[in-house]
Amino acid sequence: MPPRYFPTRGHLLLCQGQNCQARGARLLHAALWKALERDALAYYKTGGTVRLTESGCLGACAYGPTLCVYRERGGALEQGWYGAVDFPLARRVAQAVQDGADLPAEGRYGPDL
Repeated sequence: MPPRYFPTRGHLLLCQGQNCQARGARLLHAALWKALERDALAYYKTGGTVRLTESGCLGACAYGPTLCVYRERGGALEQGWYGAVDFPLARRVAQAVQDGADLPAEGRYGPDL
């Protein structure tokens, strides 16, 4: 029997590199995961479509914790890169992914601005 497939609207990658961990990335991941589960946004909950994954270094070491978002929107791959991410910002990004809304501008850098 193959594994169960859970559809998603987007994937959040939260850096767990050494510099990001020194800035609270491990605690941020745990808090965000609990919020996604509690609010039924996690991909395996009924109605939830957001995946959250711990990532290796995302390359913005001096600006951590760093969060990267990938999702399909308008028939194209959209990506969002965030530095100095705190829980409220991470939560807003996750909610925007769930709702199919524009990604927040706060803390965002890189392509697709």
